[in-house]
Amino acid sequence: MLSRVAERLYWTARYLERAENTARLVRVFSSMMLDLPKGVGLNWRQLVDVSGAHEHFDRNYRTSGERNVIKFMLSDMDTQGSVISSLAMARENIRTTRDLVPSEGWEHVNELHLFARKKLAGKSIPKDRHEFLSEIIMRCQQITGLLAGTMSHGPAYQFVRVGRNLERADMTTRMIDVGSATLIAPGVELERLENRLWTYVLRSLSAHQMYRQYVRRRIQPGQVLAFLLQDTIFPRAVAHTLGEIASCFEKYLPHSEEPLRAALRLQRLVADANTEKLHTEGLHDFIDLLQFEFGNLHQEISATWFSMEMDEAL
Repeated sequence: MLSRVAERLYWTARYLERAENTARLVRVFSSMMLDLPKGVGLNWRQLVDVSGAHEHFDRNYRTSGERNVIKFMLSDMDTQGSVISSLAMARENIRTTRDLVPSEGWEHVNELHLFARKKLAGKSIPKDRHEFLSEIIMRCQQITGLLAGTMSHGPAYQFVRVGRNLERADMTTRMIDVGSATLIAPGVELERLENRLWTYVLRSLSAHQMYRQYVRRRIQPGQVLAFLLQDTIFPRAVAHTLGEIASCFEKYLPHSEEPLRAALRLQRLVADANTEKLHTEGLHDFIDLLQFEFGNLHQEISATWFSMEMDEAL
């Protein structure tokens, strides 16, 4: 397999996961803006900051009201992380690797892109925003399941698996950032809001039921953090995604020493985190550190498998 093909499969998975989780992020933030009291200090600019794309936003938009932020997150083709841009890039990458991917996979990705483009054409905010975002999430999940269930689990699929789990880890930390106290205005009494904030975070990751099933306690910030960061069996927990990545490196992909070392370093960082202490201070900084390390892991993956020198080795 050529390195450029491996890279396209990796990015197909990353962009699909990014589209799904951007939709999740917008959906949960929209619910919070509607349901939480106005005095808590939430504003649409914070959604841009959580996405990590504030510099690009500031270059292209004068104000950070709801209409501009939703357009930026959903329908702006120039925004690399927007839903429509992510789906367009996923479509392009899977189009050029159709000989390795089940034909149904290409068809579903193409149909999803056409659906999103039609719904977002000429609009910054779809009137049925919640239903639209839910449809995006459901269809992305269908494609993920289709590839897992119908694609041979050789090296090609392992790059899909690595891309999906790395993007999922990054986006899960961004969801967790929504629950951090940095989004709440200074002076607001947090105790009465924390339960609702972390319930939103759990539901944004489809994790509420699993949290209650395995933790068996009422929603407490430290316990939620431990579940979403350190649980090894919940598919969207950071520890689980890192375990999946390390498994790909150890069992299926050649020349994986440096990427594996980076993945194991991340696993230790997450496992050693004191979630009770993080809840009270330092959570936002810890999330920033994790995202920096995710970037380092991507660089190791790119240098190891996606350079032209690796064409023969794969």
